[in-house]
Amino acid sequence: MKSPYCFIIKPFDGRRYDNLRTYGDIRFIISSSQDDHTVSNRFAIVESVPIYYDGPVLPGDLVVVHHNVFKFYHDMKGRQKSSWHHLIDDYFIIEPEQMYLYKRGTEDWKATPPFLFIKPIDSEDKMFTNLGRFEELWGEIVYKNDDFTSADIGDVVSFTPESEYEFNIDGEMLYRMFNKNICLKK
Repeated sequence: MKSPYCFIIKPFDGRRYDNLRTYGDIRFIISSSQDDHTVSNRFAIVESVPIYYDGPVLPGDLVVVHHNVFKFYHDMKGRQKSSWHHLIDDYFIIEPEQMYLYKRGTEDWKATPPFLFIKPIDSEDKMFTNLGRFEELWGEIVYKNDDFTSADIGDVVSFTPESEYEFNIDGEMLYRMFNKNICLKK
C-alpha cells in the first residue's frame, strides 16, 4: 500500500494515546480525556513512504508526528470519530509537513525540513523566579535539519515569540519550531 504524496504510518506501540505512567510497580492513567493534546501519542512507525518522495525517511523508521494524527474527536451528534488521518485498522496517513523528527534504529534523532528542536535554557535571573524557570526566547539547538545552516547543534539561539511548541523527546522537554523562527545566534 503506497500513497503518491503521503506517508502511511502506525502508532508506536499500537497506542493512540500516551496516557499511562508507571511509578514503582503501579501503572497510572494520567489523563482520561481524549481531548487532552498533551497525552496524544506523537510517535509512529513508518509503514511506507510516498511514491514521489526522495527524502531520508525509510519504512521502519520511528517518527515524531503532529499531536492530532491519532486522536479521536466527536462529531456534531456526539459520535466518536477518528481524525481524517485514519486510513484503515491501525494505519494512518500523514503529509510530510506533519512529520518533525525521524530515527532509524539506535541512531540519533534527525529533524525534517523546515523544523528544528530547541532545548530551553535555565534562567540566569535568580531574583525573579516567578517569571519562569527558562530564559525567555532563548534556547540551545538539539536537533536540526540539513537545510538549516545558520547555526549548529549546541549553539544558543533566540527565537520569535509564540513559536514554542512543546514536545517530550526521550524524557526531555523541547520546543519544535520552524527554521524561520530562529532570529539570533549567541
